[in-house]
Amino acid sequence: MSPRPVLIVDALNLFIRHFVANPMMNESGDHVGGFVGFLKSLGMLCERTIPKEVIVVWEGGGSPRRRAILKNYKDKRRPVKMNRYYDGHEIPDTLENRNSQISLIIEALGNLPCNQIYVPDCEADDIISRVVKYSRQEDRKVIVSSDKDLYQLLSRKTIQWSPGQKKYITPKTVAEKFGLSVENFCTARSFIGDQSDKIKGVKGAGFSSLVKRFPELSDDNFLSVGDVVALAKHRIEEKKLKLFENIIRDEKVAKRNWRLMYLDTTNISAHQVEKIDYVLDNFEPVSNKIKLIKLLKREGVNNFNIDAFFVALTAVNRK
Repeated sequence: MSPRPVLIVDALNLFIRHFVANPMMNESGDHVGGFVGFLKSLGMLCERTIPKEVIVVWEGGGSPRRRAILKNYKDKRRPVKMNRYYDGHEIPDTLENRNSQISLIIEALGNLPCNQIYVPDCEADDIISRVVKYSRQEDRKVIVSSDKDLYQLLSRKTIQWSPGQKKYITPKTVAEKFGLSVENFCTARSFIGDQSDKIKGVKGAGFSSLVKRFPELSDDNFLSVGDVVALAKHRIEEKKLKLFENIIRDEKVAKRNWRLMYLDTTNISAHQVEKIDYVLDNFEPVSNKIKLIKLLKREGVNNFNIDAFFVALTAVNRK
């Protein structure tokens, strides 16, 4: 039997998916689809993976270090599109309701063996990276997120469950879809950029064009941005391609993008690392079904199988 994995949940990513699409209302007519959908997904994942530990990672308000590198980093991101209707009417989005549902999730998980991590001025991706690369390095891990930024963390011991695609993402999946090894995924994206995070890339650079001109990116051997630029300088002597010219010209842009996109401890402070490790190492699991039932009753949530959910979550405690 395979060792039980550590389940690492990108909390805001999972919540938003349900918040924008699940139309469930409580007895008072308040929208609770994000709250209930999050709990149901977590229960399903625990039932499926039988994890030995559940780590729920919350967004800490962004990265000052990245904003110092790129002033408009993640600035004015496109609003999340709503896709939820009740009695034929679209349910309006309000910040108050969104924050209220997040607070309910935090309260609910406080009655379960789920270790929640929140570090101010620290992106969830950086915390997840710390857990994967250092704190739980020897364990099997399942990351729960739709975020492609996390593909660079995948390995033989680490896979990703995409709630959006409803499937596991593995190094093999990444290679089949993008033609890249996970070792070189971040390098390729440093040239491509990320429009959603306001990170401008190199003109003409895409997954297909990069793999075609630099097939070495498909290998397991790591290539740095500098390595790709060196290859472009060599190959432009044989073939004058605009892509090679752009890569050579925009080397600084790609290197800046690497600093923004690469997930390691480089974008978080020693104090933040210390806090992450402390929370991970000093967690005391809790299992309080009565408090959870009272919470759901207080919030007017009836259509929820509390017994099955509690069994799935408390299995985390079992050896």
